[in-house]
Amino acid sequence: TDPATGRSIVLQAINAAVFKQPDNILYNYALLFQYLSEKKTPVQIPAPVKTRSGNLGWRDEERHFWRATTFMEESYAPDTVNDPVSAKTVARCFASLTRSLDGLDPGRLRVIIPDFHNLTFRYAQLEASITAASMERLLKSTHVISELRERKYLLNFYESLAGHPDYPDRVMHHDCKISNILFHTGSGRPVCPVDLDTMMPGKFFSDLGDMIRSMAASVEENSQQWEDIDIRPDFYRAILEGYLEEMGGLFTKKEKTNIHYAGLLMIYMQALRFLADFLGNDVYYKTSYPEQNLHRALNQLLLLEKLEAFLSQAYSFDTTGAV
Repeated sequence: TDPATGRSIVLQAINAAVFKQPDNILYNYALLFQYLSEKKTPVQIPAPVKTRSGNLGWRDEERHFWRATTFMEESYAPDTVNDPVSAKTVARCFASLTRSLDGLDPGRLRVIIPDFHNLTFRYAQLEASITAASMERLLKSTHVISELRERKYLLNFYESLAGHPDYPDRVMHHDCKISNILFHTGSGRPVCPVDLDTMMPGKFFSDLGDMIRSMAASVEENSQQWEDIDIRPDFYRAILEGYLEEMGGLFTKKEKTNIHYAGLLMIYMQALRFLADFLGNDVYYKTSYPEQNLHRALNQLLLLEKLEAFLSQAYSFDTTGAV
């Protein structure tokens, strides 16, 4: 309980293994909260709660870093998206957060995870892991390596965004899943996005692409049911519609023209990351069996192929000459 207000609080430990500079998370959160509060935007986030000494964080005797926010009464966070209507709601909610922060200079936020959605960096990671990998792991990965290398058109498009005035940085969530949205227990309507630790500057594809990757896919990323991997058209359209209902007025003409790159870029990036981790002996993602990261990479490659086919058929989306 917050002694100043008597309200319940949420006490959280920040994962020091992932977030090397937890003070930056607290700095960003305070900045976001102040901006949203002062502007009285449609989206409001839980208030940060200070310690008795007036700080936003506290490190215990074991060097664990803690922070607190007010508890949002009569709210819950679901785990799964079961229908296109829910997918659209999730997309609108995260888009509404970015839209509400449109007047805040993204450059004022501190970068929490450097190069998190930097495709140039992720591609270089893969190439470095190929050079250093054991022959055993290389031989198992030959097909996936070849297919990912053949899709350098995605890297070329990504690199065309750097410094381009039609692709500005915006404040993005970077972890867009339904479990990071609070819903009202009575009405079932969204209250606000939470888990804002990865709020950073990002490009148009980051949040939208990640939602397409996770919600439009017919199976989740650990599935080995290769024949079942597909893009669900109704979910894809719902995510796109929900996101553009909030962000369409802010997107540039170029961003709208190339909107379908969002899912392609994020699925490709995740495939690169899974494969690089497999070739590097599984040091980043937790695994429950030896070839899990390779199977995850194959899962994402198959999903990418399905999305390419779907976009070509449903939207006549041409991936050449987009720069």
